[in-house]
Parts: sequence; C-alpha cells; structure tokens
Amino acid sequence: MGADDYITKPFNPVEVAARVKSQLRRYMQLGGGTPKQDVLKVDGIEMDDLEKKVTLDGEPVTLTPTEYDILRLLMRHPGQVFSPKQIYQSIWNDLPYGSESTVAVHVRHLREKLEINPAEPRYLKVVWGQGYKIEKGRHT
Repeated sequence: MGADDYITKPFNPVEVAARVKSQLRRYMQLGGGTPKQDVLKVDGIEMDDLEKKVTLDGEPVTLTPTEYDILRLLMRHPGQVFSPKQIYQSIWNDLPYGSESTVAVHVRHLREKLEINPAEPRYLKVVWGQGYKIEKGRHT
C-alpha cells in the first residue's frame, strides 16, 4: 500500500507528531511540494506578497498598506540598513524632506504589531544615526 513507517501501541502523541513532521520534511526535500515563490520569511515573520498577508509565529498580523510596504522593503534585504530618507523615497516615491518623523511613526507602529516587547525589538532594529534594518536570521 506504500506505507513506510509503523508505530506500535501504545504510542506517544509527541512521537506521532515528530514522525509526521519528518515525513513531511522528506516529502518537501524530494520535491513533492512546491514552495511559494513570493513568500519572504525572517525568523517568525512570514510575508506572502501575492496574498498580501503577514503572519508572526503563524498568527495573522494586520498592517496598513504603508506598514506592509516598509516591512516588505526591509524583509527583501535582511541585515541591510535603510536610512529614513531611503525608506521614504522608496515607499512614498517623493523627495524626503522632513521624512524622519514620518518613517519613525510607521516603524514604531510596525514594532507594536510585530514585537513582543517593542522597547527591546527582536526583528526591527535601529542602527543609531543610520537607519533601520530587519535583523538577519533564518530567512528564505
């Protein structure tokens, strides 16, 4: 019938879950699943650009279009520092005169939605005097 795994009774539910994950991982590595091309992932943050959805540790996060665009810019270039002027020009397509406070407000709102403790961020970091970046971690 094609079975390649077997568990005897009584079984531990944790072991069953581990074996299922292992089988799914093998299935994906052998090309059984097609990964989405428009999905960005940095640690617990996942962004599906086709569906315009963002999840944090599997939970949906509601962002404004501007917050989404800023996050997408940072996630496409993990570890790269963007000045507030660069972010403003990229997102608003306008000259960045007095843009620092506008960008700072949007980044603060992003932190409130994505960080457990916005005062000590895990993802959205400030590089003092230079700009913002998303912390480089496991990304795809």
